Amino acid sequence: MNEEQMQLLGEKVVEVLHSIYDPEIPVDIYELGLIYDVRVSEEGSMKLI
Repeated sequence: MNEEQMQLLGEKVVEVLHSIYDPEIPVDIYELGLIYDVRVSEEGSMKLI
């Protein structure tokens, strides 16, 4: 996987995270600050920080 593919995959993951809302407040988990960064490896695995 090249750098551009890794970046696009990371952006897609963040997009999905924006659609997951905390059940008690109307804020998605990414904006809430529960996830700071998404890192994609060359093999395609991900690490949410």
